[in-house]
Parts: sequence; C-alpha cells; structure tokens
Amino acid sequence: MIAIPPGQVTLSDRRTQRSWSVEVAPYQLAAFPITQARYAQVTGRRPSAAQGDRLPVEGVSWLDAVRFCNALSQQDGLTPAYRLHADVEGIERDASADGYRLPTEAEWEHACRAGTAGARYGQLDEIAWHRGNSHERIHDVGGKQPNAWGLYDMLGNVWEWCWDIYDAEVYGTYRVLRGGGWFDEPWSCRASVRRRSHPTFQIDDVGFRIARSIAC
Repeated sequence: MIAIPPGQVTLSDRRTQRSWSVEVAPYQLAAFPITQARYAQVTGRRPSAAQGDRLPVEGVSWLDAVRFCNALSQQDGLTPAYRLHADVEGIERDASADGYRLPTEAEWEHACRAGTAGARYGQLDEIAWHRGNSHERIHDVGGKQPNAWGLYDMLGNVWEWCWDIYDAEVYGTYRVLRGGGWFDEPWSCRASVRRRSHPTFQIDDVGFRIARSIAC
C-alpha cells in the first residue's frame, strides 16, 4: 500500500458541464490493481476470462469488489469498511473502519495525477496498455512505468471501480469506473475520464484496486 498525501482535486461531468473541487484527506492506495492470484487467495474464485496469476482480476462487479474488501479486512484482522445488504442500494460504508475499501472517485483521480495537471502522468505508451499497444489483450500488472507516487496501471489495462455513484439523477445506482482499459482508444486513458456500469455487471476489462483510510 502506498501512502497518498492530502490535496485538492477538481472533478468534472460532461453531461451537466459542471466541475467541482474536493479536498482529499491522506489515505493509502494499492500500488497495483488486485491480481487474479490475490483474488483467488481471498475468495477461492477465479472469475476472469483470461487466466494468469499476475494479470489483474477482471470480470468482477462492484459488488464483488466490495465483498472482497470486507473478506480481506477480516482475513487481516481489520474492521470491515462496508455494511452489506441484500439490496445493493442498502450497502453503506463505515467511515470509522480501518479495513480495506474502494477509493472514492476523488481519491482515485488525485492519486492518478500524483501532482500533475495534464491529461496523463506520462507518455501514454510508457505508462498504459491500451488498444494501440495491448494487442487486444490484458497484461500483467506492473509492466509499465508508475506515476510519481509509485502507482502502476492507473491508466489502461483495466478500468477500476470506485465507491461513488456516477449520476443518480440519470443512471440510478450505476457506479463510477476510472482509468481506461486494454481495449480502449487513447482518449479513454486520461485522468479525468469517467465511465459507468451497474454495480452487479461483470466485464472483461474492469477490475479494481483497494484503499485504506488513515486514522487522524
């Protein structure tokens, strides 16, 4: 886990043409997306279409990711971050918990940028697997250069689930995805780009990485 410093990030929404600033407290974020080996170790499952221990786990829903976070927390003797519910809409986050969780959208973009202000934290082919260089397949984590804070694959390879609802007014419970994936054009592999999906959908270019809050 990498310690992420506090800061401010400006998010934007294309549909409403609005932007807003968010203050981000210090927290920890995994250096890599969760791998298939790690996912199998915690859950006993290998749901991905392409198989390989160091490949990012994909084919996992937002709900799967939340359940993984709680299971790993319990395995490590930490307080689970989520109160699970049969209805996805009823799932709540315990802000006082020290367990693993999904990053918020603001935390994700703040970490991705790592103090930079441009569309990306480096030259695209050097930092990300995308349609132009992936040969239309997923790749092992850590195969490209990290950003300035030591985070790998923040852009490309797999989209990553965030905690946040995308746009409740139009899309209901759909959750935010960030980062772009192995099958995406370069335009999608930018720090500000948002995608959405239903929290129960499982897609072969979507994975996640975990975060932890730091006690103040």
